[in-house]
Amino acid sequence: MLQVLLVDDEPLAHHHLWTLLDWEKHGFQLCGEAYNADAALEMIERSPPHIAIIDVDMPGTNGVELNRTIRDRYPAIKTLMLSSYDDYDYVRECLNSGAVDYLLKHRLDDAALISLLNKAARELQRDHAVQERPLARGAMDALSLRDMIADLARGRPESARELEARAAESGLYPRAVGYAAAVVQIIPFLLLTESYSDVQTNRMVQQAVELIQQSLGDIRERTAAYVEDGRLIVVFSFKERSEHAAASEAGRLMSKLQHSLELFLNLKCIYAIGHACGSLSQLDASYLSAVRQLDRTGAGLPDERASLSIEEQKQLLLALDRLDGEAIQRLLAAIFAAHRDRPVHSHAMQTIVGELLKLSDKVIAKDKTQAAPEELPSRTELGKIGEIGQLEQWMQSYYAELLILLKRQRGSGSYSRHVSQAIEFILERYREGITLESAAKRIGLNPSYLSRIFKEETHSTFSEYLNRVRIEAGRKLLESGQYSIKQISDQVGFGTYNYFFKVFKETTGMTPHAYANRSGRH
Repeated sequence: MLQVLLVDDEPLAHHHLWTLLDWEKHGFQLCGEAYNADAALEMIERSPPHIAIIDVDMPGTNGVELNRTIRDRYPAIKTLMLSSYDDYDYVRECLNSGAVDYLLKHRLDDAALISLLNKAARELQRDHAVQERPLARGAMDALSLRDMIADLARGRPESARELEARAAESGLYPRAVGYAAAVVQIIPFLLLTESYSDVQTNRMVQQAVELIQQSLGDIRERTAAYVEDGRLIVVFSFKERSEHAAASEAGRLMSKLQHSLELFLNLKCIYAIGHACGSLSQLDASYLSAVRQLDRTGAGLPDERASLSIEEQKQLLLALDRLDGEAIQRLLAAIFAAHRDRPVHSHAMQTIVGELLKLSDKVIAKDKTQAAPEELPSRTELGKIGEIGQLEQWMQSYYAELLILLKRQRGSGSYSRHVSQAIEFILERYREGITLESAAKRIGLNPSYLSRIFKEETHSTFSEYLNRVRIEAGRKLLESGQYSIKQISDQVGFGTYNYFFKVFKETTGMTPHAYANRSGRH
C-alpha cells in the first residue's frame, strides 16, 4: 500500500480529495494531511510518504518551493502538483523540480486522480527496479546480497567465505584486487525510533540504505547493507593495488554519503573505515577493525548499557515537582559529566537520554499538561546532534521549556490572566524573599488591586498562597530524606527556622519533625 500525503491550505480541497475515490481499493492509503509547507515538512520528517499531492498556490512557502525542498531533502518521494490556475511558468518550474505531473483542480476527477497516482507509482517501481536490479543473470539479487553482507557484520560464522563463493558465482566485484569494509552509525537512531512503529522504522532504514547506495554508485562495485540499531556496513572493492589510493577513494565516498544522509534525511551519522584486505573471506576482520575505531571511547570506558540511577530519577522528579530550575540544571550537568567520555551513539548515552525523555513524559502525564508536545523542542532535532556537548545543551533546553509549561499549567486553572501571572511568579520565585509588591511590579499592577483580585479568585491572601506553596515544597523535601529541617526551611524561602516551624504546623497539623518521622525519613 503506497502512502499519500495531501498538502493544501483549503479544507474543502482536502475533503474533495479524500472522498473522490476509494483509495485503498486502488493500492493507496492517505497517511496524513497538512495545510501549509512547514506542517508538511514536519510530517514528512516524522514519517516520509511515498507520494505527496501538493497545492501550488499556498500562502507563505508555496507549493513550488515545497516541491523543490522535497526534491532536495527527500528524493525518493514522488510529487503531484495541483493548482487553480493554468500558469505555464508554474508547470515548467514544478516539472523541472522533479514533479511527476501537474493538474488543474477544475479538471480533477476520479479518473484523472487515479491516472496521476498510477503514474507516480510506476516511477516508484522504476526507481526501485533500477536500485534492486539483478546482479547477474539468474544469480543473486540485491536483497540477497545485502542479507549476506549483513550476516557477515553480525558475526555469523562462515558468512565471509559464503559471500566470497557466491560473489564468484554471480560475477560480483569484477577485477577486484582488494576490499575493505566501513561502518556507518546513525547517531541518535534509538532515540529517534523509540516512538516509531516497526513500519516507520523500516521505512527510515530503507531510505538510508537507498540513499547511501546512490552515493556509492554501482552495487556490484560497492554495497551498502543494514546491520542493526542504526548501524550499516559498506563493502568496497578496489581495482588498484595501491592501499593509499584505495583508502583515499573510500574516504571520499564515505564523506559524500555522510553529507547526503544529513542533507536529505536530516540524520547525523559517523563512520569508520576498516583495514584493506586481499579477499572477501577476510572482510569480517576489516569490518571489526572499523567497529573498534568507531566505538573507541577515548577514556577506555566500555559501552555498557548504563542507565539513570534510582537516586538520579528521584532527584529529578523532586526538582520538577518543586519547579526548581537550578536543581534540574545541576542534576543534568552531573549526569552528562559522568558519561562525557562515551560516544553519543553508545547504548549508554542513548539509554540515558531515552530515560530522561520518558521521565519528562511521566511528569507531563501527571500534570496533564496538554500543550506540552507542541511547545517542547521537537525530538526530531536529535537527528542533527553529533556531540555530547550538543546533546546536553538540547536536554537542558528541553527541561527548561518543560519547567515553563509546568509553571503555566499549575498557575492557570480558572483564574484571570493577572492572577495566573501572580501564581506563576510565586511558583517560579517562592524560594526567594518575594512579596505582594514585587509580584505586582512584575505584572505591572497596583499592589492593592492585585491583592483584591487575588483574594477574590483564590480565596487566599497572597501571603497565605505563597506559604502553602512553600510548605508543599517543604513536605516533598522532608519525604525525600535528603536534607535537614534547617536546610529545608532555607531552601523553600522561609526567613527563619522558627517561622517555618510555625507555618508548617498550622498548615499540616503537625511539626516538621513529626511529619518526617511519620514518613520514616528521620
